[in-house]
Amino acid sequence: MGKVIAITNQKGGVGKTTTALNVGVGLSNSGKKILMIDMDPQANLTSASGFKNQTFARTIFDVLGGRAELLDSVAIRDGIEIVPSSIALSGAESELSSTPGREFLLKEAIQPAKEQYDCIILDCAPTLGLLTWNALIAADEVIVPIQAEYLPLEGVKYLVQTVELVKKRFNSNLEIAGVVVTLFDSRQNLQREVVESVRGYFQQKLFNTFIRKNVALAEAPSFGQDIYSYRPESPGALDYFNLCQEIVERRIV
Repeated sequence: MGKVIAITNQKGGVGKTTTALNVGVGLSNSGKKILMIDMDPQANLTSASGFKNQTFARTIFDVLGGRAELLDSVAIRDGIEIVPSSIALSGAESELSSTPGREFLLKEAIQPAKEQYDCIILDCAPTLGLLTWNALIAADEVIVPIQAEYLPLEGVKYLVQTVELVKKRFNSNLEIAGVVVTLFDSRQNLQREVVESVRGYFQQKLFNTFIRKNVALAEAPSFGQDIYSYRPESPGALDYFNLCQEIVERRIV
């Protein structure tokens, strides 16, 4: 039975989608069968996976609305398997507001896919609304990307409270698998200080691998490529490779 991992942080711009894509592809390159689901109306994961400006017959919005099955909605490109998103997903909260059990729609839709994949990765929207609640209720574990600055750290504390609330009320198995520092610049004293605060707060849940600030990581999505395809020799590719190794070693996947 495949593991479901939500990659989430309600703060935008912390490398969440970059992490979802490059962890998903990195694990796939290591022999794992991976499905990614784009739960963000901005559809950044969809475009970064090489599907920019493409029209889909079915997206995750159709799945949540009961108009399509999840496994029938998978798009495949160069070995990447993804359930795409679109701007239409921004209307999900209003459309699903009167749907009974609306918080469990993704969990129910995902069940058949768990038997076919080693891991299902959910790239969440930068909010704590209905879409992210669906992801947390469907997930087994959470990976939190966090930028080494004070404001993102404060925001993560609210996310931790949300995870605990979901665990208490809806999903008793939910755990934070790990926290990964992104956009890291070791030359900045402030960032090193924040990392120590993160380490003190999350203890062993902080991954040893930090994702360094790297131009190639910023460029790759505009070409619809993961970092291993775009610049395999770059620090970004090395960092995400090491993070994937650590995820496997910790038996998260």
